[in-house]
Amino acid sequence: MTVPTIKLNDGTSIPQFGLGVWQVPQDEAEQVVSQALEVGYRHIDTAQMYQNEAGVGAALKSAGLAREDVYVTTKLNNSQHDPAKAKASLEKSLELLGLDRVDLFLIHWPLPTQYDGTYAKTWEALVGLREAGLTTSIGVSNFQPDHLDKIVAETGVAPAVNQIEVHPYFANEAARAATRAHGAQVEAWSPLGQGGGELTDPVVAEIASAHGKSPAQVLLRWQIDRGDIVFPKSVRRERLEENLAIFDFELSADQVAALAALDKGESGRTGPNPDTFDWIPSF
Repeated sequence: MTVPTIKLNDGTSIPQFGLGVWQVPQDEAEQVVSQALEVGYRHIDTAQMYQNEAGVGAALKSAGLAREDVYVTTKLNNSQHDPAKAKASLEKSLELLGLDRVDLFLIHWPLPTQYDGTYAKTWEALVGLREAGLTTSIGVSNFQPDHLDKIVAETGVAPAVNQIEVHPYFANEAARAATRAHGAQVEAWSPLGQGGGELTDPVVAEIASAHGKSPAQVLLRWQIDRGDIVFPKSVRRERLEENLAIFDFELSADQVAALAALDKGESGRTGPNPDTFDWIPSF
């Protein structure tokens, strides 16, 4: 089994499939990530606000894999948008992860109603962190089309990726199109829909039966076939293995279209709306 890689606009490559560790507790993160690495995962997506970077770092250390063989992403805490704080926050992440650089560092949320809407200044700070060698690539998460336009217009630098909510009930096509228009790749979070119903949808079930696969495998394959980067979360070894076993079949064009037709537009969104999300944690 070989996970495909996708070329980024900065000349580097990223595995198209990985493990997300959102809501994985710190005291479980080491075991979960260790199991994933044993199964064959080589792309780990964490974040400062997940508060589990130390567990991820412990798993990376114990795995004994070459640094270049594991792709590691983390994201800027909403409380650290001040450009003067960005460097120290990434240095703290590197300490927790046991790394001298991450492969990809993202602004987690644009927070357009906070910090006087200065997320472009935060983006400029990330450009500096890349130049300083603390991260190989930089990107954003949850950026709407106008957010993308603003940071590119003000800095002249496009993100390598935009990590956004995408699943059949919320295809998020406007943000996907805007991301690609800037030469960036789409990373899809919540690819299984966060319990929104896709896993039991009759259309998904019929396609799964036709391929002898699970509904989750069909949803993940749909994302892969559309060219998005995915990193579903699981804490169980058997589910980690199942999620990874999606590279031995392909969906037909009609099946891809049938899944796309499930899109409910904005009513299908399960996470916060990036235009209004304004949470700033106390840590």
